[in-house]
Amino acid sequence: MMGTQAAPAQLFYDFSLDEHVPADHLLRRIDNHLDLDGVRAQLKPYYSSTGRPSIDPELMMRMLIIGYSMGIRSERRLCEEVHLNLAY
Repeated sequence: MMGTQAAPAQLFYDFSLDEHVPADHLLRRIDNHLDLDGVRAQLKPYYSSTGRPSIDPELMMRMLIIGYSMGIRSERRLCEEVHLNLAY
């Protein structure tokens, strides 16, 4: 079953990620050239309709690009870094 990433609901504070990540950050420049809109549709036939949802394939690809760009070789370390770094 293909998982999808849902945007978290806004809580009691006003926080804009765009205000905290510099406009010239490497990942913003990569994102400007990255088009992953059709990824879910192309991969859908390869996912089962039963079972637990997977990690969103678009999110997984973005995480792997971060890992390659930032020199993070371990997937476990990559998951830790994504949780800690707002820019990722």
